[in-house]
Amino acid sequence: MTGARRKLLTTAGAWALAAACGVLFSFPVLNTVLTSLKTVADISSTPPKWVFAPTLEHYANVFYAAGYKFSQFLANSLLISLACSALLVVVCLPAAYSIVRFGIGRARLLPAAVSLRLLPPVTFAIPFFILYSASGLLDTRTGLVLVNLLGNIPLGLLIFVSFIQELPQELEESAFLDGATAAQALRHIVFPLAYPGIGAVAILTFIWTWNEFLFALMLTINKATTVTVGASLFVTAWGVLWGDVAAAISVAVVPTLLFSFFVQRYLVRGITLGAVR
Repeated sequence: MTGARRKLLTTAGAWALAAACGVLFSFPVLNTVLTSLKTVADISSTPPKWVFAPTLEHYANVFYAAGYKFSQFLANSLLISLACSALLVVVCLPAAYSIVRFGIGRARLLPAAVSLRLLPPVTFAIPFFILYSASGLLDTRTGLVLVNLLGNIPLGLLIFVSFIQELPQELEESAFLDGATAAQALRHIVFPLAYPGIGAVAILTFIWTWNEFLFALMLTINKATTVTVGASLFVTAWGVLWGDVAAAISVAVVPTLLFSFFVQRYLVRGITLGAVR
C-alpha cells in the first residue's frame, strides 16, 4: 500500500469516525426536534415512526396557548444570561488581577471560591429560598442574576487567573514607571489583552446561566420564569405533553446553538491561551 493511499484511508476513517460521533451525540437533539413535529398519535405509536407528516401544532401551543407566556420566558432567560455574563467579567477580572499580580487572596480566596463549585447546587437551594423570601428577591430577575453570578464566580476566577498569568508583566511594569495606577494598568493594558479570556468566560457563563434549571424552578413563580422552567410546565397532573415539551425545548436551544456556533473560535482560543504553559 502506497503512502498516499494509506493517508487517504486514514483521513477517510477519521472523517467517518467524526461523523459517527456527531450523529451519536446529536441524536437526542434530533429526536427532540422530530418529536416536536409529530402529531400526538405519531408520538404515541409503537414502534416509533420515523416517516410521518410533520405538523407545527405543538409550536403553536408553545407560543399561543392561553396563560403560557413563552415569549416572556425567552426574554427573561436572555436578560438574565446577558446580565450575569457582564457582571461576572466585571467582578472576576479585577479579582483575578489582584490574585495574580498582588497575591491578594491567593492562599485562601481562590481555593475557597473553587471549593464552592465542588458542592452540589441543591446544597444552596433551601438557604437561597429562605433568604430570597425574606428579602423580596423571590421571583425577580435580579435574584436569578445574583444566584447565577455566585455559582459561576469559581469558573470566572479560574479562567482569568490562568489567563493573566500568561500575560507579560513587563508591560504593566513599564506603565507603573510612567506613573500609571493599578486600575489604569488593568483598564488600558490587561483588559485589551484579555479579550479572548473575557470572551471565554462570558460565553460559558451565558450558556450555563441559560441552561440552569434548579434555582430558576425554586426561586421563581411567574414573573421571572425562565425558558427551562417554562418547558417543564407542559408536564401536567394529567400527563406529559411530549410534543409541546419537545417544541419548547427545540426553540429554547436555538439561541445557545447559534451563539456557540458563531463564537466557538473565541471560546477555544480563550481557554487554550490561558492553559498553555
